[in-house]
Amino acid sequence: MDPITQEMFSSSGSHHEINPVGFTLTTAGGGGATTSGSSSMMGSPSGSSSSASASGVSSPPTTLSRYENQKRRDWNTFGQYLRNHRPPLSLSRCSGAHVLEFLRYLDQFGKTKVHNQLCPFFGHPNPPAPCPCPLRQAWGSLDALIGRLRAAYEENGGKPEANPFGARAVRLYLREVRDSQSKARGISYEKKKRKRPPPPPPPPPSGALPPQQLL
Repeated sequence: MDPITQEMFSSSGSHHEINPVGFTLTTAGGGGATTSGSSSMMGSPSGSSSSASASGVSSPPTTLSRYENQKRRDWNTFGQYLRNHRPPLSLSRCSGAHVLEFLRYLDQFGKTKVHNQLCPFFGHPNPPAPCPCPLRQAWGSLDALIGRLRAAYEENGGKPEANPFGARAVRLYLREVRDSQSKARGISYEKKKRKRPPPPPPPPPSGALPPQQLL
């Protein structure tokens, strides 16, 4: 098992692809995995500062939200992916093309069945039998992953205009994955429009008497 794959499966607990954890894009219970060498990125992930310990003043540990913990693991794992790249790739030279390469690499760990057009279950949301179609990462998982990495890039010193996770090619790729999976799986990713509450009744014209005073 290569180092990236080992990092992906280092979190303990059950896995579900709806809420990504690590780069298996799954939900894992318990604490997150740690990755060595993350200091080579633009900055360290958000967390408690070492200045307090250096001055001898102890402070209570900061409890990060589930989203922040996930974002930290994603950022560390992407840094490990860059270091294992052949040739090794620095973050400053990472482009949208490298992000696409990474997303395609993740497909081998996917758990979502995506039917091809020749499959009899193409467009069937609940196939009655198994088929040999490949497993892929679900569009929703990839979309959430890119959102976290995009935020982490800027939080760790990256300039918004140079953010490879916000590149046009990445947005087009995610849109293509969404559309193709929607057709292949027979499901819709369109957001349901919320019904707006009815507008309040207009105020009575000025000078008009209240109804109880008209009698």
